[in-house]
Amino acid sequence: MEVLFGRNKKEQPEPVRAKVTGKIPTWLQGTLLRNGPGMHTVGETSYNHWFDGLALLHSFTIRDGEVYYRSRYLRSDTYNANMEANRIVVSEFGTMAYPDPSKNILSKAFTYLSHTIPDFTDNCLINFMKCGEDFYVTTETNYIRKINPQTLETLEKVDYRKYVGINLATAHPHYDSAGNVLNIGTSIVDKGKTKYVIFKIPAAAPDRMKRKSPLQHTEVLCSIPSRSLLSPSYYHSFGVTENYIVFLEQPFKLDILKMATAYIRGVSWASCLTFHREDKTYIHIVDQRTGKPVSTRFYTDPMVVFHHINAYEEDGCLLFDVIAYEDSSLYDCFYLDNLKQGFEGNSRIVPVPTLKRFAVPLCMDKNAEVGSNLIKLASTTARALKEKDDQVYCQPELLCEGLELPQINYAHNRKRYRYVFAFEVQRSPIPNKILKYDILTKSFLRWGEEHCWPSEPVFVPTPDAKEEDDGILLSAIVSSDPQKLPFLLILDAKTFAELARAYVDVDMHLDLHGLFIPDTDWDPRKQAPSQEVQDRASSQTGQA
Repeated sequence: MEVLFGRNKKEQPEPVRAKVTGKIPTWLQGTLLRNGPGMHTVGETSYNHWFDGLALLHSFTIRDGEVYYRSRYLRSDTYNANMEANRIVVSEFGTMAYPDPSKNILSKAFTYLSHTIPDFTDNCLINFMKCGEDFYVTTETNYIRKINPQTLETLEKVDYRKYVGINLATAHPHYDSAGNVLNIGTSIVDKGKTKYVIFKIPAAAPDRMKRKSPLQHTEVLCSIPSRSLLSPSYYHSFGVTENYIVFLEQPFKLDILKMATAYIRGVSWASCLTFHREDKTYIHIVDQRTGKPVSTRFYTDPMVVFHHINAYEEDGCLLFDVIAYEDSSLYDCFYLDNLKQGFEGNSRIVPVPTLKRFAVPLCMDKNAEVGSNLIKLASTTARALKEKDDQVYCQPELLCEGLELPQINYAHNRKRYRYVFAFEVQRSPIPNKILKYDILTKSFLRWGEEHCWPSEPVFVPTPDAKEEDDGILLSAIVSSDPQKLPFLLILDAKTFAELARAYVDVDMHLDLHGLFIPDTDWDPRKQAPSQEVQDRASSQTGQA
């Protein structure tokens, strides 16, 4: 595993032409953007966790049957500070750093006060977000970074707190049909309250303010009080339907008091996360039309969910699908020491991801008996059992096991759907196959090759697609065989037939998430200037 994890990767800022085998569909024109950790040591210092590594962006530009690759480290404030010091000086979630290691314990005691609610990293290594005509890289803190999607150059730093009162936010926003961005973040002990804040960023600024960023018009849709003031739930994603938002307040909690003293105790913020297996998972349903949570209290068994797949409404019920774990041990698997050792013969520490379908009634039958199942759908065996005090216990349908980083045809988001595209994990958290799961027939299609490690498969629909799986899948493949070059894999999403490969002679890294930008959706000339440039231009205009 050493070749895949822990070794720093070289960036390739100038485009490299790939060697294409097979035939790329003529209609496929655009850029696949990917994001993930690429640097794990700085000078003599090392990160503890794979998710801490410095963000390395890379892209595959597909045009007229040719493919060009490039990669570039995100020039975040975190990156720049580390490079200047030639060591890790900015803390990440699994690695606590000390800017001045010569300080004694008393000096650290005074310094730690500024880390009580810390100014988190802007090392945005998880995903990309489209906001209006702009593109940002994201992580789970209050910072995002604008980038140039064509060159991967780093542009302005954006602090969500300028627009909405949150300390943390997901790296998995949703988009509605108008292009508006929906996301959720945590506000920690703000005015004596800790809450989860659902917010919307419009696709464009109002006509009278076209030169301004849509971020300046962010609005709060709803706030959900945390069940614990000092132990809010950790969450990585959420679900949306046409009319509702699904948020899981799971018993994987961040202890704020421990976080406040982590710096002085010399431990990472990750050590402040604890799974409480004696607690419940609470299911919050928010009506987007009113901005208010549904009053019924839904809950299920303790679990940890990183990725929602889809959610939709059907005959008075809301159904949502997630990849669930029995505990939080997945996070521990990605400590670099564990990754370097491998997992063969030690499968007991590898949790099993399970695709679960939940169903909740949107209209409660007040006359229903205690213990009765409120779900009458023929399409699922998921149950919602009425309890005393109008609480409802939700029992999921177990669809399948062994898949992660799920993707769908996003045109079917919020709708009843059939196919999940993901990678397969067996006896290890590291993917070795790409799969397609048919929810209707419970069948699989798979692609795999020895020594090949795929990234999250990204679905791109064919023009004028008529069926849900009319399209192709794109996956960046890294090889653990030094004699085999990495490549972009292009699969027929319907049949899983291999259409083409684009080999690149570069030091490519395993990544996390990304998106595809069709040429028809993006024009470099349309990309708005950064907010900093806009503000400077406005200032100069005012002085003229």
